[in-house]
Amino acid sequence: MRVGRAAGVTDTGRRRLRNEDAFVCEPPFFAVADGMGGARAGEIAARLAASALEERAALARDEEGVVELIVEANRRIWERALADPSTAGMGTTLTAALVDGEQGQIAVGHVGDSRAYRLRDGALEQLTTDHSLVAELVQSGVLTPEEAERHPQRSAITRALGTEPTVEVESFTVEGKVGDLYLLCSDGLSTMLGNDDVVAAIEEGRGDPAAAAEALVVAANARGGEDNITVVLFELEEGEPEVATDVEPAAPAVAVTRSEPALTTDLPQSNASETGGDVSRHGAGPGGRAAAIALLVTILVLGVLVLYWGISR
Repeated sequence: MRVGRAAGVTDTGRRRLRNEDAFVCEPPFFAVADGMGGARAGEIAARLAASALEERAALARDEEGVVELIVEANRRIWERALADPSTAGMGTTLTAALVDGEQGQIAVGHVGDSRAYRLRDGALEQLTTDHSLVAELVQSGVLTPEEAERHPQRSAITRALGTEPTVEVESFTVEGKVGDLYLLCSDGLSTMLGNDDVVAAIEEGRGDPAAAAEALVVAANARGGEDNITVVLFELEEGEPEVATDVEPAAPAVAVTRSEPALTTDLPQSNASETGGDVSRHGAGPGGRAAAIALLVTILVLGVLVLYWGISR
């Protein structure tokens, strides 16, 4: 089997001014990162992770290789934070998947609460377990899954890339099946939509990963869009795995970002592997143009009011 169509979309959402998510959609390798940290540090952490993975993805062959990629991403984020005090404490979640078409397997590496799902025969299954406070409370029986969905600390994660010099990566391998559809997403999607909502949005795309990805983002925004929303979808189909060449694959991935391109002035300019040249592919970037326009309009209105008050006196 091989990877068929694939697509990635990232969106700032309706409540955030910036997009601190990033993704990689380079068949047969896929990943989603959700950055955290003050100022632009979360955005930087997610982009560093995406760049590190994309740069070395061709070297990974199996589950162990995926883990090595994530460990390398952790190292780069940690060292950047040490070198730049303004980014101290930054980190990112990361969920990555590598398809081995010859073996019919998908290797997954996972840190944080970004998720991997599999849609098979109409049933959606969450493959990853969140590294979060509420997930641990559910596993220990303190909370029910329903209580966890409403818990005020549901976004508190217990593991992230870049916050420590080493990281514990959870990894596993699952057997693939022709017709499977895999979904990687940030919690901006999973906290807005339940499983039935996700399946409904994918079905709205009528089997097209690009259309399904757009439908998922629209649905999450319709529910409030409280966080950045990032979605990567890929399908498995019958056929020989693609051989790595310098030409475009037969079924190219679709990558879309719906936020302004990220400024590169506060990213390290001397190391192209860390900055990443393709912002649309990684999906990181500010989403604050609307806020800036609103602020400008407010200032103009206040100026007019002050002028009118002065004239009236």
